[in-house]
Amino acid sequence: MNSNTRLTQTFIGAMVLAATICAVYAGSRSHIQHSFYALALLALAAATSRMKVKLPGIEGNMSVNLPFLLMAVISLSSVEAILIASVSTAVQCWPKSGGKLMPEQMVFNVSMMAFAASLATLIWNSRWLVNASLASRAVALSATTATFFLGQTVPVAAIITLTQGTAMRRVWMSIVQMSFPYYVVSVGVTSMLTLVSHQFGWQAAVVLLPVMYGIHQSYRLYFGSAAETLHTAPMSRAASAG
Repeated sequence: MNSNTRLTQTFIGAMVLAATICAVYAGSRSHIQHSFYALALLALAAATSRMKVKLPGIEGNMSVNLPFLLMAVISLSSVEAILIASVSTAVQCWPKSGGKLMPEQMVFNVSMMAFAASLATLIWNSRWLVNASLASRAVALSATTATFFLGQTVPVAAIITLTQGTAMRRVWMSIVQMSFPYYVVSVGVTSMLTLVSHQFGWQAAVVLLPVMYGIHQSYRLYFGSAAETLHTAPMSRAASAG
């Protein structure tokens, strides 16, 4: 076992420990509240977790289930939100027919998502939000999403750095460049969905499913073109050199 492998396994173990501690702490401050709504969001988050696109230039995927995860954070208890994030991530990592299950990758991804969801619920349920105004809640949603963003992207950049030996800052900036617009869109979608859900209940979240499918298709086309450009650029430079 080389040093990179040991470091990677140590990092995965640390991620599992951090996720467990944060999840237990966040869960101890809440209780199950909306079981039916939680099941609906779980089904939607799991379904959209399979709508994933390959990030060009790095070993990573992005799913379009973030609005449902944010809805779980701001509408459900911490326990429910963390469970939804964890289960939907396990569904995302499950291989397609004929594919090979990668246990270490699944353990890391589930732990990373549980960690990010735990931190996000702690931010959203902070005491200063108890009697927050509408403007303050908009700021809180942005802060919660930013926490989710950092809780996901930083560990992913770290594990890619350990496994591929690349510079972490460069990897993280690549992830930010590709995924940040999606997070911004998700904040807006979640905010609107929250307002609609107060009148129509969990059924409003179902309407979002075709919207996220459209976003997935758009990202797949865009990232597919970007990956093709990255693939052909070295060949073009080689041809010019020749």
